[in-house]
Amino acid sequence: MVKMNSEIERIELTPLHVPFKPYVINAMSQSEGGLGMAIGSEEAWLGGDFVICKLYSKSAKVGLGESFVWLPESGVSAFQIIDSIKNGLSNYLIGENPFNIGKINHRMDINIARSDVAKGLLDMACYDLMGQILDIPACFLMGGKNSEEIPLAALIPLGDPMLMKGLVRSYFKKGFRTFRLKLGKGLEEDREIISTIRKTFGEKIRIRVDFNQSYAPSKAVQVLKMLEPFQIDYAEQPVAADDYLGLAYVQKSTSIPLMVHEGFFSLKDFVTLVELGAVRVLGLNSERPGGVSKAIIALNYAKMKGLEVVLHNQPLGIASAMHIHFHSAFYNDIDHPTELFGQEMLQDDLITNPIKYHDGKAEVPKGAGWGVKLDEKALQRFATDDTTIIES
Repeated sequence: MVKMNSEIERIELTPLHVPFKPYVINAMSQSEGGLGMAIGSEEAWLGGDFVICKLYSKSAKVGLGESFVWLPESGVSAFQIIDSIKNGLSNYLIGENPFNIGKINHRMDINIARSDVAKGLLDMACYDLMGQILDIPACFLMGGKNSEEIPLAALIPLGDPMLMKGLVRSYFKKGFRTFRLKLGKGLEEDREIISTIRKTFGEKIRIRVDFNQSYAPSKAVQVLKMLEPFQIDYAEQPVAADDYLGLAYVQKSTSIPLMVHEGFFSLKDFVTLVELGAVRVLGLNSERPGGVSKAIIALNYAKMKGLEVVLHNQPLGIASAMHIHFHSAFYNDIDHPTELFGQEMLQDDLITNPIKYHDGKAEVPKGAGWGVKLDEKALQRFATDDTTIIES
């Protein structure tokens, strides 16, 4: 029954840009560079660039995928992702059964180097398509629904300490109890931010920090040593994305667990970082390390190595649903609240049946696959080019 008319016969890829909400742009503009973080990029960040993927089976079922791109982090644009699928990766999906997901990933990997974001987009859509064909939630294809809802973390952009404190207070009132604070302005500036917020909220909140590659290794050690008394869950990307040896030096010099974001795209990236002793937290999302299948492999590897796991991203509705299903499936293996902040930052989520958020939590969407429906009108409204269609 599963194989009957399940083969993929059509792929549709649409690039789009969804602007940030005005209050988000205003809050980010308070930081040097106007990005709400310490990354030294000259690329504007006024919204999210995405690719939406639709996989059609012969039985007329549709699977949805979504990828977020920003050149300073992803290194590829939406158009490059579409090109790599159109002129390469699609060869290993068209005519293939999505339930042969291991075979699909193997063929993509041996024939097309890297391209982790594009591969992840297709892999994600396959899981939704499998769920649609079987008429079951996608979490049951990973490990089951082990929780009806998941805890969430809030993102606080870099800015004036009083502004950041006010944002924490606002989300605290909404039920959030975990916060990612953007840091990286300097030792004294970071001290003022963290001490202000910890003094105000005490042990009622959990704090994780994100440096966005802002420090050299020796400086990162100084800053992290300063932060150690403030009960930090983990610190994200304190040094340059490609400085694996520097990161290992930093991790060995601080008691605060480190996590990489900009420096991690493939499974081999993560294994290398772990073997170097450079990280103690695995940060997964829909782009890293390339879809659901590889995220499962990475999670299992991390847990066997005694590492902690967190999910984090600022996606639209499709990828938000994917993260929620994944967290539910691996509820007992994920150590930190998931950070999903697209619904707070972006003007639209591109789904017609909103995900239910309340009291700092998200409910697992009900229904087949990811449990969400694409808003076709919104897709056309935010599209930056025509939809690319690939058929057998």
